[in-house]
Amino acid sequence: MKCPNCGSESQGKFCKYCGTPLTQETQQQKNYEEQDGPAVENMSGEQKESGEDTYYQQPYRQETPSIPPEYKPITMWGYFGYELLFSIPCIGLILLLVFAFGGTQNVNLKNFARSYFCFLIVVVVLFAVLGSIVGIGAISTLQY
Repeated sequence: MKCPNCGSESQGKFCKYCGTPLTQETQQQKNYEEQDGPAVENMSGEQKESGEDTYYQQPYRQETPSIPPEYKPITMWGYFGYELLFSIPCIGLILLLVFAFGGTQNVNLKNFARSYFCFLIVVVVLFAVLGSIVGIGAISTLQY
């Protein structure tokens, strides 16, 4: 894409030489259509200039999908904050259970709370097994 400020060829959203925000290819297409007449779109997504037989494919436009609120992603800091919240001894366990079993409509938060709860169960079981092994070893050494 050509930078409108310095004229250099750059890729991305900003010019790598002067930092000017680069316009989308759709803006360039609009300018092209204004100069040469309207484009006619056919069934395959290609466009034909009026009066010419040349075809060109419409540039790919990535549209941001509208995400329903129950599927809204959690940011990295959100995960970090919830992990800190869930690690508080008594209140964190209560909130973990609330979020894991229906306290929120956000599916991502609910799944994170459920996975954290499963991790907590695994840790408790490991500590119980390790504690029983150490306890049995301690009792057997005291008997002699």
